[in-house]
Amino acid sequence: MNEIYVSTDIEADGPIPGPHSMLSLGSAAYARDKTLVATFSANLETLDGAAGHPETMAWWAKNQAAYDATRVDTLDPALAMQRYVEWLKSLPGKPVFVGYPAGFDFLFVYWYLMRFPGESPFGFSAIDIKTYAAAVLKLPYRATAKRTMPKAWFDPNLAHTHVALDDAIEQGALFINILNAAGSP
Repeated sequence: MNEIYVSTDIEADGPIPGPHSMLSLGSAAYARDKTLVATFSANLETLDGAAGHPETMAWWAKNQAAYDATRVDTLDPALAMQRYVEWLKSLPGKPVFVGYPAGFDFLFVYWYLMRFPGESPFGFSAIDIKTYAAAVLKLPYRATAKRTMPKAWFDPNLAHTHVALDDAIEQGALFINILNAAGSP
């Protein structure tokens, strides 16, 4: 079965799920040839009993337009995650989670998938774009950042806006460009 690279970005009101909430989820499903197969996005209601972390909320206060975008047309998390599972299962291949940083985004997505629909079409693994870039560039992990990556890896018409779907599309294109640069099959 073909793999579909599901570049995923989330926005949250704190560093971990449970005490804090995932505010927005955006995924862009890419085929290996960089075809954008489908997208998914949802803004989620906050979890009962959860609260925004003071440092995260201070950051959001400086990025008010992006925060406001997460509060439009919010869905109950159970409904949003069930729709997400259905969307993932409808993709024409096995979904592979891709994130930047995967350690943060996957933490929330996996927790929400297990808490609400009770399943993860991704299994329990994810590809981290920064780690993959470090390996391709043969650089130490901490020396790898978007500013140290070749400009050719970035699509100039895609911006990082802190709106989950925008960032998922941008980061997914970056990942496919790195795959192509590495000559991966």
